[in-house]
Amino acid sequence: MVTVIREGGFRIAIYPNDHPPPHVHVYGDGEARIALLTTGVEMLSSSAMTRSERRKAMELVWIHRRALLAVWRRMHD
Repeated sequence: MVTVIREGGFRIAIYPNDHPPPHVHVYGDGEARIALLTTGVEMLSSSAMTRSERRKAMELVWIHRRALLAVWRRMHD
């Protein structure tokens, strides 16, 4: 696991050799898996995160989506 970003009480990580689709793992009080789409982001799963935390995690990933997708591609291509 490579931590790419720490911000707003969250840690965003990408696992080497992880399965498609491109996605990140966001850790706060719980965990969420969020897909990195060329047109946006999509919540794949979450556990132990409140609705507010999920919304904040989605916003954070959206803000950094292009950079995170670039890291995913470097690690998996």
